[in-house]
Amino acid sequence: MMAVSLGMRISGLLVAGAVAVAVAAFGGDGSGSPDGGGRGSSIVTTGPTVTDGPRTAPPSPTPRQSPAGEAMGTVRPDVPHHHPGATTPRRSSPTPSPSHSSSLLLSPGWLPPGPVSPNADPAPDPAGVYDQLRDPGRCRAVLTVVPAASADPEWRVLRALATACLAVQGRGGGWATVAREYTALAGKVDTCKGRAAHAVLGGLLELHRLHPHATVRLKASSGSAPACAYRIAGVDTEVAQPGDTVGIELHGTYFDPAELPRFGSVSIGGRALPVPSVLRSVSGDEVVLSAVVPTLASYPASVDVVVRYGSTEARLKDAFTVVAPTVTVPSPGESSQPTERAGPPAGPGSRTPERVFPLRPLPAHLPRP
Repeated sequence: MMAVSLGMRISGLLVAGAVAVAVAAFGGDGSGSPDGGGRGSSIVTTGPTVTDGPRTAPPSPTPRQSPAGEAMGTVRPDVPHHHPGATTPRRSSPTPSPSHSSSLLLSPGWLPPGPVSPNADPAPDPAGVYDQLRDPGRCRAVLTVVPAASADPEWRVLRALATACLAVQGRGGGWATVAREYTALAGKVDTCKGRAAHAVLGGLLELHRLHPHATVRLKASSGSAPACAYRIAGVDTEVAQPGDTVGIELHGTYFDPAELPRFGSVSIGGRALPVPSVLRSVSGDEVVLSAVVPTLASYPASVDVVVRYGSTEARLKDAFTVVAPTVTVPSPGESSQPTERAGPPAGPGSRTPERVFPLRPLPAHLPRP
């Protein structure tokens, strides 16, 4: 009896030992899997699934700022950062899940195309310097061209933008002066290129406010809409005769207006002017030219007005109607041949156009008509 009992006890111990070995092999840290070799188990042990409430993910780590955006950009603070919340064994290699942690703040928009000013004379002007500043690699060179003491808002905004261009790229420059100029110039820049420069300057200041220690590698804009919508806005009359002087109003001029009478051309009804056009007034990027109506082949004629400068042509179709010249009847004793009025009207008896643009004084640096 004692031998039987001892045999049963030994058998029980053997069974218990086998069970313990199996548990150690499959229920431990995964290194004793049936595949052997300690390469890590394919079985991943996780915590219990919670079904009676929302799962709370661990707090996201503070996003790391890249020193230089996509174009060396900065991590966007408004994008949530999701990280896997499950705990995995230290030897496992979890599959990466989609994350917004690599979403970068793109390089802020740089200057849109002008279009490029023909700049027919060698003297620098704000419109031409704007075109140079469209390459953010030339910001330091632009500062040597901008008049340092000029109070002209167009020059001042370009000087401030070139300074901010250096500062945001970590190449020097000072933000305090830039911020003061941006505030002081609000509402004072009245050309399309100047307004575009002021808007870009505001974007750089906002970027610096949100990320004071970030630097960004600026890139020239491509494919964006031009800053200036150059066009003929209208003329100051509906009917005119050959020899009359009419006003042609241009909006969105993207070049120095003083260059237009010297290097541009105007045609009315397909005919060149009998005398060159002159500047009547300039206000920001709005310019009024005075032009003398040429003689046409037939009357009445609805005419197009075309202003050309460089490779650009501004056209206003059916701008006004040209009628036949006035024929006067001679008084007794004068020549019996009818006379045709020629040249622009002069004196108190001259004809007044139906619509007249308000005259604005020319800037001091522009030639007088």
